[in-house]
Amino acid sequence: MYRLSTFMLFLALGIVFQQSHGIEVNVTDKGKLCLYANLMVNFSISYEVTGNKSETVKFQLPDEAETSGSECSATTSTLKLNFWDGHSWSINFTSSGKIYQAGAIVFSYNLNDTKRFPNSTSNETVTVTVKPHMINIGMDTCYSCKSDDLIEADMVNQTLSDVLIQAFVSGGSKSDNLTTCAADIPTTAVAPTTNATSTTTAIPTTNVTSTTLPTTTTPVPTIPTPTTGKYNVTASDNKTVCLLATFGLRIGLLQNNKYEEMNLDPNVTTVHGLCGVNSSDLVLVSGPLTLMFTFTNDTKKFHLHALNITGNTGSGVTFSEANTNLSLWEAAITSSYMCNKEQNSTITDALTLFTFNLQVQPFGVKKGLFSTAHECSMDDVSILIPIIVGAALAGLIIIVVIAYVIGRRKTYVGYQTL
Repeated sequence: MYRLSTFMLFLALGIVFQQSHGIEVNVTDKGKLCLYANLMVNFSISYEVTGNKSETVKFQLPDEAETSGSECSATTSTLKLNFWDGHSWSINFTSSGKIYQAGAIVFSYNLNDTKRFPNSTSNETVTVTVKPHMINIGMDTCYSCKSDDLIEADMVNQTLSDVLIQAFVSGGSKSDNLTTCAADIPTTAVAPTTNATSTTTAIPTTNVTSTTLPTTTTPVPTIPTPTTGKYNVTASDNKTVCLLATFGLRIGLLQNNKYEEMNLDPNVTTVHGLCGVNSSDLVLVSGPLTLMFTFTNDTKKFHLHALNITGNTGSGVTFSEANTNLSLWEAAITSSYMCNKEQNSTITDALTLFTFNLQVQPFGVKKGLFSTAHECSMDDVSILIPIIVGAALAGLIIIVVIAYVIGRRKTYVGYQTL
């Protein structure tokens, strides 16, 4: 009995150790280490089952995941982990000078995996894209975050913990220097000097203005019109263009009664993204500024469903604004959406988006070209025709009535004279 109890105790301890163990990854380029990662990711996924019910499964990113698809370069790095039957998890990074940051986490799970998703009513592979808050990481440092970081989506929750990542390894050896996340820093302690980049590194966006926001007036943009950029996303399987976007972009941000505007400079912006059947993502990274556009469709029409923006203001203040319930830029799924005139959209109470020369097509791109455009109401002059005709008819009626009244009055005066 004692031996059995001892065996069960060791077994329990073994299970706990198994659950607390993360995955360690070494990505090499030409035989040298270029990306290092050691982290834990726990998933909680809700899915539909027979009987019009839902179930929730929980599992951890396994340590036997394969790294095919991971890659490194001077300015971009991607860690991709493939596991089990058609599941994958990836995170990409971009660098700008002395700092780097995470762009997006892309998690794909296969509902046809009956071992993990028993009785699922769907056999599709679902893809979820989220934005982690990993910014202003020193180039010769590892990003370290032992605390739990919960990232929520519609049906999927991901919890990152015990994270240690160096996305750009120089000289083939991992650095011992750390950029520590805010959650790990005690409130009474001084922040590590490696985080000082957030206040000394300029945002590579152009034309930044800052004004104190009056409480009774709406701020008017005073900076030049932003440069129009062209942004394409290619499919991972066949390298064909699957998402097209062209626009000039300005961000208006309100923080602590101070209103600030920033133009996105396409010349220093890198493009990432992912194309799916019902959802596509466009991720733009410009220094510490990251924008994630999520488009969805109902098989007939598409629209901009979510927008997530994180970064630093011109004064170095970190911000994060998101809205996951938008209905902007709607068009038929076989067409593109176009609006050449300036549009301004209120995303949150603190964030306004200004677009110029806008055209997007997140689904059904053929031969890398935009399909027939659905024009916004401001561009569509055809709606002015009934307005003009109606105004002309109204004016004609008024003239006839006035002429009739004048004629009747003259006749009445003539009878009085007689």
